[in-house]
Amino acid sequence: MAKLMTHLLAFSLFMALRVATSSPILSCTQTPYPHVCTTFMSNTIKNPLGFLNSALQATLDHAVHTHKLASSIDLSLFDEKAKAAWADCLELCEETISHLNRCMSPNSVSFDDSQTWLSAAIANQQTCMNGFKELNVNPSHLPSFPFTSNNISEFISNSLAINKAGFSPPKSGGNRKLLSDNFPKWLSVSDRKLLQSSNVKADLTVSKDGSGDYTTISEAVAASSKQRSGSSRFVIYVKAGVYKENVQIGSSMKNIMMIGDGIDQTVVTGSKNVQDGSTTFNSATFAVTGGGFIAKDMTFENTAGPEKHQAVALRSGADLSVFYRCSFKGYQDTLYVYSQRQFYRNCDVYGTIDFIFGDASAVLQNCNIYIRKPMSQQKNTVTAQARTDPNENTGIIIHNSAVTAASDLKSVQGSFKSYLGRPWQKYSRTVFMKTSLDSLIDPAGWLEWDGDFALSTLYYGEYMNTGAGASTSGRVKWQGYHVITSASEAGKFTVGNFLSGGSWISDTGVPFTSGL
Repeated sequence: MAKLMTHLLAFSLFMALRVATSSPILSCTQTPYPHVCTTFMSNTIKNPLGFLNSALQATLDHAVHTHKLASSIDLSLFDEKAKAAWADCLELCEETISHLNRCMSPNSVSFDDSQTWLSAAIANQQTCMNGFKELNVNPSHLPSFPFTSNNISEFISNSLAINKAGFSPPKSGGNRKLLSDNFPKWLSVSDRKLLQSSNVKADLTVSKDGSGDYTTISEAVAASSKQRSGSSRFVIYVKAGVYKENVQIGSSMKNIMMIGDGIDQTVVTGSKNVQDGSTTFNSATFAVTGGGFIAKDMTFENTAGPEKHQAVALRSGADLSVFYRCSFKGYQDTLYVYSQRQFYRNCDVYGTIDFIFGDASAVLQNCNIYIRKPMSQQKNTVTAQARTDPNENTGIIIHNSAVTAASDLKSVQGSFKSYLGRPWQKYSRTVFMKTSLDSLIDPAGWLEWDGDFALSTLYYGEYMNTGAGASTSGRVKWQGYHVITSASEAGKFTVGNFLSGGSWISDTGVPFTSGL
């Protein structure tokens, strides 16, 4: 009890010090959804920490109640498509409850953490609704739909706004420098050694020929939960081969590292897609939500093809996840940077439409982005970022990379238009910095999603890009588009600042550039 009181006192003191110089929200009238706010608390609370905690508790209570209601529904009344979308919503609701509990932990006082987890909770709500739209299921035709009737999205949005207004992020600088080995600081010394080493001792080995502990990756992942001790790093070595399976690493499986024999040597492949009845969320060949996940020297692909539309190769909702020397191959919706903090280094990404998409805080650095040949009459778009709330800390950042045509598009690239991105959601945020843009990029640079939707609320930026497609003279004239000329403005989107990468990436051993 005494230990708990000490933690609580330290937490309260820390938060009080942080809000002393900020402008906290102290009234329901200042929140995005005042009517929702006043239903669970008095209009004004003098203590900003008390106001935030009340908002978080109310949000958590509603999420738990929603999950309870949804779990009690008789699914025998649903068709297969409705069942698939409903299953996604239940899983996402569970993740939201987990995020909210973490935000309320006395030890979780980091601004970056709380904004990340609340932003992820918002992404969960949006994704739940997306599944029904993708499968043409009208929720109003279902006997009940608690996922929206309890106003969880509004509760989360209020909590996000209160948290952001009350607790300012730390100033950049200070502890942002690279270590002497050129790796960022958020990866442990042991993880750095693992990524640098060419001879890693694996806890489990997967091999198609039976020479390892298991013949499938899914078996090894399941076994890891029984064989590991605590939350220490667990290494799974996947030998060269083509593994035709859909792999899921759940949120309880933290700090797993998966090492292959190289791009196009160790390949995980599948073909699930929306046309065949999966939601985009559930179409991933490889899906991971367990925090601290690392992948190295592997290829993840979805072979459904362009005619099947949304078909994900890899989906990551794993906080503080790293992908190093990996390849992601698909067509539409290849790489789903779903939520939380993610870093990609020396990776290859192939696709056609919206093929790097999602609502994570994601940085791709020193990567090759290959635009493939789409179907007739289609336009290529590299990114589709999904930020739905202006207070989210999310975005897709492409830094020190290259965007060019894949081999199947090169000879006919003049027949198709290719763009850097389009706004999937209202506050879509994407920045290309110091990246080589080949001639296939249309002079306008960016494409509308639907008329003037999001054109004044998005944030699209370009900074010091090079190549035949990098000229900004013919770019779109949208209010939300920016030609960044200031290094300080561009610096907001570096690994050190945007991902707070100096505090966690270095532990993995993946090389990275913290600043511009």
